[in-house]
Amino acid sequence: MKRRNFISKTTVAGVGVTFLGAYACKQTKKEEGKTEEVEETSPAEPFFELSLAQWSIHRMIRENGVDPYTFAEKAKKWGFKGLEYVSQLYNPELSDADYSEEAMAAFVEKSNAEAKKHGMENVLIMIDGQGNLAVSDEAERNETVEKHKKWVDAAAAMGCHAIRVNLNGSDVPEEWIQNSVDGLTKLATYAKDKGINILVENHGGLSSNGELHSQVMEKVNMENVGTLPDFGNFCMTRKPDSWECEVSYDKYKGVKELMPYAKAVSAKSNVFDSNGNEENIDYVKMLQMVKDNGYTGYIGVEYEGNVLSEEEGIIATRDLLLKAAQKVV
Repeated sequence: MKRRNFISKTTVAGVGVTFLGAYACKQTKKEEGKTEEVEETSPAEPFFELSLAQWSIHRMIRENGVDPYTFAEKAKKWGFKGLEYVSQLYNPELSDADYSEEAMAAFVEKSNAEAKKHGMENVLIMIDGQGNLAVSDEAERNETVEKHKKWVDAAAAMGCHAIRVNLNGSDVPEEWIQNSVDGLTKLATYAKDKGINILVENHGGLSSNGELHSQVMEKVNMENVGTLPDFGNFCMTRKPDSWECEVSYDKYKGVKELMPYAKAVSAKSNVFDSNGNEENIDYVKMLQMVKDNGYTGYIGVEYEGNVLSEEEGIIATRDLLLKAAQKVV
């Protein structure tokens, strides 16, 4: 993806902040009774662009009744340029209409209008609840491919470069790989002519096993199939009747394995320490791997915590990304 330079403005704690490329400003330095002006360079522009994953405001939408179509307005206010939509946040509007052609067209039209109004760029759509692409039953797998096609069409009409899919299905590694290759190949073949990439996120189950996930990428071997590495989604199994993770994959190993195929990146965050760092994820280490793979596209902020409010968590994650980027070599 070609890098787009931009200046983003936002407000933090009532103070206007402008993120610019490297620029020099003069400051006064006093030393032993002498006063002189010295040049001080501001932090360099990060090597990536900033986008916002709509999942970061899912509680606003589901619990507080916020209109999902205000996504562009909010992302603009918080200093982002790109938009990463989440399909399930437009239910029941779309699901009640059974994702009809008319309902999907209305979704596209309204989303495009809001993005244009606020000068935002549509980046991708994260697709959930549309079936299992890695299921062993071929008929079900084919049906899932068909359900995703309407989202490929929507992404193309919105100027997105990709949709994010899940590889749910078999929990037997050999079967899962074979099923995943089949489902992705069929969907990507359709999406290729539309100019849309099919991206797989590490999103639980075997998809969070970086080694197996990368094997799928190698076997599919299509230009418009890639990964969306998420810094934090490496729980492969959870305890019965609990959200607590039982078996997890090493997050740094996983991101390293997935980055060679990445066409998008998700900066997951939950809890921050007193210095503004994510307590469980070393952002500098993650961003170094991202940069080492030559990635210069969008990194999507995806705050999932419940200590800070969603707005506070989004801003904290954005600021952490910008701070960590300065320490990457």
